[in-house]
Amino acid sequence: MKFSDLENDTEDTEHTPQERAAAASRSTWVSVGVNVLLTSVQIVVGVLAKSQGLIADGIHSLSDLVADFVVLFANHHAQKDADEDHPYGHHRFETAASLVLGLLLLGVGVGMVWSAVVKLENPETVPQVHVVALWVAGGALVGKELLFRYMLAVAKRVKSSMLVANAWHARSDAASSLVVGIGIAGNLAGYPILDPIAALIVGFMVAKMGWEFGWDALHDLMDRSVDEQEVQAIRQTLLDTPGVSGVHDVRTRKMGDMIVVDAHLEVDAALTVEAGHDIAVQARQRVLQRHRVLNLMTHVDPWRRPDLDHAPPERASAVTS
Repeated sequence: MKFSDLENDTEDTEHTPQERAAAASRSTWVSVGVNVLLTSVQIVVGVLAKSQGLIADGIHSLSDLVADFVVLFANHHAQKDADEDHPYGHHRFETAASLVLGLLLLGVGVGMVWSAVVKLENPETVPQVHVVALWVAGGALVGKELLFRYMLAVAKRVKSSMLVANAWHARSDAASSLVVGIGIAGNLAGYPILDPIAALIVGFMVAKMGWEFGWDALHDLMDRSVDEQEVQAIRQTLLDTPGVSGVHDVRTRKMGDMIVVDAHLEVDAALTVEAGHDIAVQARQRVLQRHRVLNLMTHVDPWRRPDLDHAPPERASAVTS
C-alpha cells in the first residue's frame, strides 16, 4: 500500500507536527515492547527446537526492533525547526528513515535467502523440529497482526508515511510467521525440507518489501511530486481565492510528509503590484491552512479580459513567498 492510498481513505483533519510526533513515539514504543518479546522467544525457541524458519522469523523481528529505533531517531530530528542550513526544516529525516528501513529489510531478506539455500543444498542436514516451535510461530503471527493493525490505524490518523512503512514492516513479519508456521507443520508431518523452504519464502518476502520501500523513499528524496488528485485540490484552493483569475505551472515536491509548492497566479493586469501581491499572500495563506503544505512560492502574472479591446500593457510580474 502506498501513502497516497491512505490519503484517499483518511478524513481531511490535519494534525500539528507535535501531534504527529507524539503519535509516532507512542506507537513505536509499543512496537519496541512487542518486538523485544518476540525476538527473544523466537530465537531462543528456534535454536532449542531446531527450526531454521523460526530463527529466521526471530531475526526478522530483530530487524523490526532496529527499525523501531530508526523511526524514533528520525521522528525526533524531523521536528527540529528550520535553521540557516535547513531553511525548509528537517522533514526529510522521515523520508531518510523510510529509505533506511527499506535497505534494512532488503539486507535481512537477502541474508535469509542465502541461509535457506545453503540448507536446501544439504537436505539431509535438516533436523526434525519440536512441536513447541509451531505454538511460538502461531503466537508471533497473532501478535504481529495485532501490532500491524494498531500501527496502521495510527499512521492513517496522522498521515505519516514513515509510520506506514513501519506498520507494513510489522505486517511482513506477520506474513512471514504464517509461512514459518506452515513450514514447521510440514516438518512435523514428515516433510523436514519444508522448514528451510519456509525460511526461503520469508527471505524473498522481506527482500521484496525492502526494495519497494527503499525505491519509494529514494524517489521522494529526488523531489517526486505528490499525486495528481492532491495537486488538483491545491490548484482549486488557489482558484477559489478572490482576485485569482487563473492558475498554471503548479509544481510540487515532497518534504517528508509535507509538500513544497510553486505556482503561477493570474490576476487582473490593471491592478497595482501591491494589490497583486496581496492576492498572492491571501492565496498562500489559504493553501497553508487547508493542505499539508510547508511552503508555497507564488509568481504573479498579468491577466487581461478577452472582451476588452486595448493594447496589452507591458508585461510585469511579482513574486511572493
